[in-house]
Amino acid sequence: MKLRVGILTVSDRSWRGERDDASGPLLVEMVQEKKWDVAEALIVPDDLDVLRDTLSLWADSGDMDLILTTGGTGFAPRDITPEATRFVVDKLAPGLAEAMRAESLKVTPHAMLSRSIAGIRGRVLIINLPGSPKAARENLQVILPVLGHAIQLLRDDENAEAGH
Repeated sequence: MKLRVGILTVSDRSWRGERDDASGPLLVEMVQEKKWDVAEALIVPDDLDVLRDTLSLWADSGDMDLILTTGGTGFAPRDITPEATRFVVDKLAPGLAEAMRAESLKVTPHAMLSRSIAGIRGRVLIINLPGSPKAARENLQVILPVLGHAIQLLRDDENAEAGH
């Protein structure tokens, strides 16, 4: 199944050009390795209104099945990605975030500081990933095996339950 994916890097410093975005391009590469389409990749600042509006616009566009965010999930005062995501989703998908944290805890105790969430807006799945390239890769690898099926279910695909 071919997914259409939006990748949104949330970082004041990358948005201002003070630091290269390492996580966004890494996620683009991982998505393309799955033979999925990258519908759009963008860097935005750690700004609640900008992030909320971008997530809403992308999810409502009909051009994406999955939106991956990277960054803004920690404890820093400007880390607001989970809050912006919570504003725009209709339903939470806690199992995805729980699985990512559980696997990450096997690597580092800092995983328990992640505030990442996942949720559904309409027929689009939105998942927050950490800003660190290493952590973003590790977290996405945990959930990759179920994302195709999740999108099939959101699409109400009649073949979604085949083989399960």
